[in-house]
Amino acid sequence: MHLVLALLTIAAASDMQPVLPRLVARFEQQTGHTVRITFGSSGNFLAQIRSGAPFDVFLSADMDYPKQLESAGLTEPGTVRPYATGALVLWTRRGSGIDVQRGLAALSSDRVRRIAVANPEHAPYGRAAVAALRSAGIYDLVRAKFVFGENVAQAAQFVQSGNADAGLLPLSLAKSAPLVAAGEFATIPSTLYPAIEQAAVILRASSQKDAARAFLKYLTGPEAVATLADAGFGPPLVRTR
Repeated sequence: MHLVLALLTIAAASDMQPVLPRLVARFEQQTGHTVRITFGSSGNFLAQIRSGAPFDVFLSADMDYPKQLESAGLTEPGTVRPYATGALVLWTRRGSGIDVQRGLAALSSDRVRRIAVANPEHAPYGRAAVAALRSAGIYDLVRAKFVFGENVAQAAQFVQSGNADAGLLPLSLAKSAPLVAAGEFATIPSTLYPAIEQAAVILRASSQKDAARAFLKYLTGPEAVATLADAGFGPPLVRTR
């Protein structure tokens, strides 16, 4: 059978920036397809896809946005696939004097004047950060310190550059080479925020559905799962019916 090679366009949540290019490179090598990635906030992609943005696959940082698209009839039926679970960390630059090992309580210190957070209106990690701070009982104490990034990558840039003193970021970004070199982090207990269940879906408007299905199969296969684990992602949640 003759294989028709495709150009696949993927809209991906910014927490995938450190690892998705590696996954895509292996997928391209194995299949011959070409992949173009656009990174951003999951909520912004939701709006763009509703407005007709020409993506083939959407990798969201939560399950809710793909499900919304599915309900609106904008996805290929039956293609919503959980692929990972995200984790939230507190990150600061090395030498900042902020003891991240104190956890979220460190954010109430006078030393912390600005806290970088992805905008919770359209970034799942931003909502997780707010939920964690509420659970810890310090949201009202620190909310005036927030500096919102358009997505988690921009929030990371704020704190890495010194425009914020600390940031609530994905573990995947905290484990990336630039942030490992520049700072230190502590993991926020997962009991403090709802699970960040990340999901992929093929969009109904895609003209490359066969290649898109092949990518979802690769993304949820053992090689990709191991790569995602190394990058700081947990496995998808096991759902009971």
